[in-house]
Amino acid sequence: MTVPPADGHDPPDRPDRPERPERPGVSTFTIEGRSAPGLFVVGWLATLVGLGAVVVALMAAERPAVILLVGGLIVLSVGLVAGAGGQAIERRARGGRNYVGPSPFLVFAAAIPISSLFGIGAGVALVALGVPIDGPIAALLSVSLQAIVYAGLIRLLVVDGGSLSWADMRITRPTSIAAMEFVLGAGWALPVIIATLPVAVLISQFVPSPPPSPLPATGNLGGLLLHLLAGAIVAPLGEEVLFRGFATTAWVRDMGVTRGLVRAALFFAVAHVLTISGVSAGQAIGAAIAAFIGRIPVALALGYLFIRRETIWAPLGLHAAFNALLLIFQEVAARSVPGV
Repeated sequence: MTVPPADGHDPPDRPDRPERPERPGVSTFTIEGRSAPGLFVVGWLATLVGLGAVVVALMAAERPAVILLVGGLIVLSVGLVAGAGGQAIERRARGGRNYVGPSPFLVFAAAIPISSLFGIGAGVALVALGVPIDGPIAALLSVSLQAIVYAGLIRLLVVDGGSLSWADMRITRPTSIAAMEFVLGAGWALPVIIATLPVAVLISQFVPSPPPSPLPATGNLGGLLLHLLAGAIVAPLGEEVLFRGFATTAWVRDMGVTRGLVRAALFFAVAHVLTISGVSAGQAIGAAIAAFIGRIPVALALGYLFIRRETIWAPLGLHAAFNALLLIFQEVAARSVPGV
């Protein structure tokens, strides 16, 4: 029996059950109302199966686990790419957003297993050729493959999907104006390093073991030149396309300049500590925290230059010069130590 309201008016009609959203979000496990149900199913299933296989392979000690690892990485890559593509389709269908492409988090996640697959293949080739897999040639090859993966995924999932164009991401061909912006950005490198020093000193008071350098000193000119090519040219190029051109543009469009810049800076810092390890869990966590905090100043400066100058070339210049100076300082310091 329906009880009339106190004001005497008839109660509004109420459905027996709440209506299901027309287009559920990514975390809603249903294909009803989805614009790309196939991609949703493939994305979730392949991601879960692939991730499970990778975890099992990493925990196994037997040699055949390599086959399981490679297979898991392939399936995981398919799942994450499908998930990112499906997410973009759903966002475009829903509308109401300034950016309707895949999340930068998801694109970066897809880049990890794909880069790992390329890295495994490159490692096998280097071993066959007798080239050390922990040397400067291997490092250059690794960052080159990673940069190609970043650019390829952004082209496939963002540009070809119509979410953002290269021009929207301020990624343009090299011109005389681009060269001037690059030099302007490079001029920021030394001031940013000086501004970072107090942070590094403060961190050293709490973390006695500094985070390891991804490109350690080689002790010879050839190794330094290869590291400069890898760390000051190739790596900054790939990372600026991903973290500034793509991620910063997407988040600034969605949440405004300040929040978008800060989120992209934190994303950049987190991405650089994912592979840090140590002899103990405590040491690894301490080194990761130190590396994360130490990258915040340069990450914010890179984002600021990108937004202020409206071009990828200014932050690229800062990133290249910043890395080059650190690599040179590191090499000089290593040579000043007896026996190095």
